[in-house]
Amino acid sequence: MSEKVRNLEGKLLCQSWSRFEKYTFEYLSDDGNWEVHNREVYDRGDGAVVLLFNREKQTVILTAQFRLPTFLNGNRSGMMVEACAGALEDQDPLECVVRETWEETGYRIATAEKVFELYMSPGSVTEKLHFYLAECTDAMRTGAGGGLDHEQEHIEVLELPLTRAREMLASGEIRDAKTVILIQHLLLREC
Repeated sequence: MSEKVRNLEGKLLCQSWSRFEKYTFEYLSDDGNWEVHNREVYDRGDGAVVLLFNREKQTVILTAQFRLPTFLNGNRSGMMVEACAGALEDQDPLECVVRETWEETGYRIATAEKVFELYMSPGSVTEKLHFYLAECTDAMRTGAGGGLDHEQEHIEVLELPLTRAREMLASGEIRDAKTVILIQHLLLREC
C-alpha cells in the first residue's frame, strides 16, 4: 500500500458481468492532512487489443459492433468501429489477441508485437489494456469472424485502406480510444 493511502475499505455494490465497488480511504494531501475520499470503482479485469495491418495492401482490419454505453451517451446508432479486443480471461495478453482475432475477424495470427500497456479510464475503471500490432495477409483469413454466437456480439469485419482509417479519425467516424491510439501509432510508424 502507498504511504499516501490508509484505511482502505471496499464494499461490493454489484457483481454480475464485472465487479462494481465503493471504496472509502484516507489520502495524505500535500499539506500533510489526511482527507477522506469516496470512490466507485468498476473492475472488469484486464484486456488486450490488436490492430491488424496488411502491409502489402496498406489496409487495416477493424470491427463494427453495437455498444450500449455509447448509445446511452449520444451515439444514435450505438455502432462503434474498433480494433479487435477482448478480456484476458486468465490468459496471457498475446494468447488473448490471437483468440480474439480469430473469433472476431476470422484471421489466424500466430504472433503480434506488443507496443505498450495503458489504463484507459483510470478515474473509475481498473482495466489495463495491452496494445498490439499484427501484420496479416489475405491468406490468414480462414474463417468468417463475427464473434461467438453465445456472446451475442454480431460483429461486422471491416477492411479499410489506411488512408480511409486516417480520414475516419479526422471525421469522428472512429471514436473508440484504443482504436484511435493504435491507428495513430501505426501511422507514425509508416510515415
